[in-house]
Amino acid sequence: MRILGIDPGLQTTGFGVVDADGHALRYVASGTISTRHLGSGNLPARLKVLFDGIGEITARYQPEASAVEIIFVNVNPQSTLLLGQARGACVTALVSHNLSVAEYTALQMKKAVAGHGQAAKAQVQEMVKRLLDLPGLPGADAADALGIAITHAQVGRSMARLAEAAELSKTHAGTYRQGRSR
Repeated sequence: MRILGIDPGLQTTGFGVVDADGHALRYVASGTISTRHLGSGNLPARLKVLFDGIGEITARYQPEASAVEIIFVNVNPQSTLLLGQARGACVTALVSHNLSVAEYTALQMKKAVAGHGQAAKAQVQEMVKRLLDLPGLPGADAADALGIAITHAQVGRSMARLAEAAELSKTHAGTYRQGRSR
């Protein structure tokens, strides 16, 4: 399964694409979408750059699933609102390309990639490099996006098994109820 991971940001949004085949992970691509060239007062244009950039990445790499980092409230409420709009543009772009969108917190990603939720950016970069057998460290935003994709590759398998088990229990539960007699 090809997974597109997104680390949303208003100035810089990271993306990472990995192929997952069972437990094997293979690096496909990563990078950033930047809106720094636009004025900070031009929010609609910046959101359009993000939306269009995610659309281009989706068209080029043809992912089967996507995962986006969940944003939490920062100290500055205005920054949180702006970041939420950037995240919304990214999610909307993914959905408009008919992709399922999973969501993970930074804590979940750090636990999945580095083994503990308080991992520093440098630790995440190093573990992404090792997990994907990269020749060098990815940039911080790209590493976070690759980490989100890796998290989905790991957690997605577990969630699929749980969904299968839930579906199986529904069919068995119905069978047992119908099979009772006096």
